[in-house]
Amino acid sequence: MLIDSHCHLDYFAEPGEQAEVIARAMAAGVGEMVTIGVTFEKSKQAIEIAEKFDNVWACVGVHPNHAADVTPVVEPEALAALANHRKVIGIGETGLDYFYDHAPKDFQQQNFRANIRAAQLSGLPLCIHARDADDDVARILREERAQGGEFPFLLHCFSSSLELAQAALEMGGYISFSGMITFPKGQNVRDVAVQIPLDRLLVETDSPYLAPVPQRGKRNEPAFTAHTAKYLSNLKGLSEESLAELTTSNFRTLFKKARFGEARFGEAV
Repeated sequence: MLIDSHCHLDYFAEPGEQAEVIARAMAAGVGEMVTIGVTFEKSKQAIEIAEKFDNVWACVGVHPNHAADVTPVVEPEALAALANHRKVIGIGETGLDYFYDHAPKDFQQQNFRANIRAAQLSGLPLCIHARDADDDVARILREERAQGGEFPFLLHCFSSSLELAQAALEMGGYISFSGMITFPKGQNVRDVAVQIPLDRLLVETDSPYLAPVPQRGKRNEPAFTAHTAKYLSNLKGLSEESLAELTTSNFRTLFKKARFGEARFGEAV
């Protein structure tokens, strides 16, 4: 079984569409998925979606592109309170994005630190978006770990430098690869992927964005995790079954709250 460690199911908003998307994922061997919040309000929506489906988890956080939508930035305690829900397994996505100009850098950094603090308060792993901001992402991670204590984290949809990947690995972080690894122009991502230890790998779609080859041009969805996983298995010299087992095990190790049976049958997690 594969797990899509990062998707945005709220974008599948037509009546009955989420159930159809999830059914297609399961038919493709993707048994679980994590729907991600990008604002405080959308994080609540992520929880509502996770409540409706046994095999969907949620993360709550504020994306860097939304860091200045509401000021002051979200309080860590408010995010940590949302994270008390039994289906919430992580904080994020958050991080830094200097490619776009949707929020000033100082707001992004304040927001990133607030989300980190929420991860420290909740004890849940942090899901990090990093784009054209490698040095500041690594610096802030080190500073916040030194000040407030270590916390598990994941660099999602990895497209950054080998140097950031190495810094993350040194801090105990995990790396997740999306359909970008299959793109003709994705050689830099592939070059990093071959160097990531097997016990730190995850897979994702970031759907509805970044559909992998051979689905380029289509709206991405969790079922397409299988294409990314197949490509990554070839890149790492593994069978598809071994890659699925490996990434699912890594997911459980990182997202310790994601104990499928307990959440499925309504017990406390």
